[in-house]
Amino acid sequence: MYCANCGVRLADSEKKCPLCGLEAYHPDLPRPHGEPAYPAQSRLHLQPAKKTLPLFATIFLFLGGAVPVTVDLSVSPGLSWSGYVLGSIGLFYILFVLPAWFRKPNPVVFAVLDTVAIEVFLLCIDLVNHGGWFLSYAFPVAGILGLIAVTEVALLYYLRRGTLYILGGGLIALGGCCMLSEMFSVITFGGKMFRWCLYPMGVLSALGLFLIVTAICRPLREALAKRLFF
Repeated sequence: MYCANCGVRLADSEKKCPLCGLEAYHPDLPRPHGEPAYPAQSRLHLQPAKKTLPLFATIFLFLGGAVPVTVDLSVSPGLSWSGYVLGSIGLFYILFVLPAWFRKPNPVVFAVLDTVAIEVFLLCIDLVNHGGWFLSYAFPVAGILGLIAVTEVALLYYLRRGTLYILGGGLIALGGCCMLSEMFSVITFGGKMFRWCLYPMGVLSALGLFLIVTAICRPLREALAKRLFF
């Protein structure tokens, strides 16, 4: 006997399909007896070790940071290139590992924290190298990107509706950020305007408008949902 819905093979004793849950027999018809083809799934009430992954990642990153520091100190009197490695590891920890320590982390709070961490990391690189590009380039560009990210995360987290509108507006904002990024680059490093920003701005704006039109047009939204299974 096979399930009429998904086609999985059923034993004579099966009341429901173990895959899709469809009734195997009509309730008014007699059902033969037999051994079940699949074992019953037992539910074990175990507390998952949620802190194991961030703890393992913390130990791994700590050891990963100790290795370059040891190598750097063995070949030079002080820290040189290993400082960049430590900064990158610290930034990675804040971005990906730190939220895992919380049971229900607020994504808006961590989006703000991530933006601040990126700004501090770029500031440290600028100060170490005496670049002089942080205030005129890195700070405004990273700040605008962080503002867009925080806004998108806050809208998605608190509104819980209008996802296509939010994502579409975010893509259009990213397109505008590309033009601002090139403008700050010209101010800081020199060069000509509109060398590359028009290409990503056009693509991102087109994608954003497509998502907004999809959100407005219900038949288009339903057709895409059927084809893309979302």
